[in-house]
Amino acid sequence: MVSAIFALSIQLPLRFGVFSFAGVGSYGIGGYTTAILVTRHDCPILVAIALGTLLAAAIGYPMAWLLHRLSGLYLAMATVAFDLLVSVLAVNGGELTGGATGLFGVLVDVTTLHLVVITAVVVALVAVSEHGRLGRKIDVAREDPELSAALGIKVPRIRRIAFVLSGALGGLAGGLNTAMTTTIAPENISFALIILAVTMIVVGGVGSWKGAVIGAVVFTWLPTVLAFIGEWKGVVYGLIVAAVAIWLPGGIVGVSTDILHKLRRARRAGDIATAAPSGVDPSSVDPGSDVSPTDDGADDLPVVQTKELR
Repeated sequence: MVSAIFALSIQLPLRFGVFSFAGVGSYGIGGYTTAILVTRHDCPILVAIALGTLLAAAIGYPMAWLLHRLSGLYLAMATVAFDLLVSVLAVNGGELTGGATGLFGVLVDVTTLHLVVITAVVVALVAVSEHGRLGRKIDVAREDPELSAALGIKVPRIRRIAFVLSGALGGLAGGLNTAMTTTIAPENISFALIILAVTMIVVGGVGSWKGAVIGAVVFTWLPTVLAFIGEWKGVVYGLIVAAVAIWLPGGIVGVSTDILHKLRRARRAGDIATAAPSGVDPSSVDPGSDVSPTDDGADDLPVVQTKELR
């Protein structure tokens, strides 16, 4: 569940059209804030996680202003630099961050019910953002910024929101992970975490929250299966990502969507074959069409009204 929230911190800005990996750095900020507040100030765990989430989100706002002129690969590299900066600060943070060994002993009581409720709320909110007027705004802003500006959609504001939400999700995931593992260390926010995040959303599917959640489930389960190959897991991950990028660019969600469309099309073709009037070859009718027999007074041929099949 923590992995799902973390994956959403990377998938959500991509959906907004922002090529950002800042969620990894936010993950570290949330984790260290939670650990410091609990171990140094005896702060209640849920309050500590909430403060870590708010801090990561707040840092996302000035970062959006700072990087608003960048896009594509340059923006991605800038956010990776932010992640590495957080890691360096963690290593050199002295007693505050525990240095290279990190902070231990975050002994708190976070139940499975807490995780389920928090994850369900986060996933539901992200899912809602993909539908309705808000979802269409985000889609237009991502696909065609110039058209968005012409329609009155403020693309820079949408991108700032993407940074803030990504920071909040990353901080929340970091805080929850610290609470569950009782520790946070610089190695937890290393470059390997960036690779894991990319792997999860590429394999699951970039375009929807479903892909992030599916990818998180797969790569939470996969390390156990691949435990026997030890350090070669990284190579296997790389091969999986390469194979998906080449043959399954839509990820697991894309494959599932294609299969559902084919099944619906086949069912629709069967319905048309059953309902087609006598004298009409069902195979000549587009499965994405509605068939309505009419009498035009000439040759009694049916009129085929087409519409888009979705």
